Amino acid sequence: MSKTVPDVILLDLGLPRMSGIDVTREVKATHPKVEILIFTIFDEEDKVLEAVKAGASGYLLKGAPVDKIIEAIKEVRAGGTVIQPNLARRLLRHFRVDPDSGPVPTEPKPAAPETGPAASAGPVPSGEDTPDADALLKPLSDREREILQLIAKGVSNSEAARLLNLSKATIRTHLEHIYRKLEVTNRVEAVTEGIRKGLISV
Repeated sequence: MSKTVPDVILLDLGLPRMSGIDVTREVKATHPKVEILIFTIFDEEDKVLEAVKAGASGYLLKGAPVDKIIEAIKEVRAGGTVIQPNLARRLLRHFRVDPDSGPVPTEPKPAAPETGPAASAGPVPSGEDTPDADALLKPLSDREREILQLIAKGVSNSEAARLLNLSKATIRTHLEHIYRKLEVTNRVEAVTEGIRKGLISV
């Protein structure tokens, strides 16, 4: 790869001399702009997380339709993250959300004159740190990284609210901002991007 540097490498984990995880680390260390798309038979959740931690931008299982493979290559080349749907669903069960909390909007509206989603949740406990619209233009705040780290550990919205002494509405608002900043639409993608960008660890 010294003469020709590809945009995307389609990589198996089961290599004869060196694991695909190690190859991913080595490639990202020497060519950080090269995107790695794992294409393998291994469907264990820990393998997915390990690959993402090593720097992979996507994870597909062998047997995926050709059009989906091409679509995934284009997506990671454009800077996106791809996790095969059935694997993403399994990971999503780990990064769970409260049954009564509802889905977090993927395209949250800008903050209105009132204080946003938290305003409808009643009195805000002292110490609440409801994020404002200006924060959306900045990298993840310390609080957002803290919440994302809790999600990666499988903590629900209610548990995160209790641990951080915040309302569930404020947790949801932080999640909306995390999704927008990381350009993702769900918890699995958020955690995946957080790990890949070195914002959190698992």
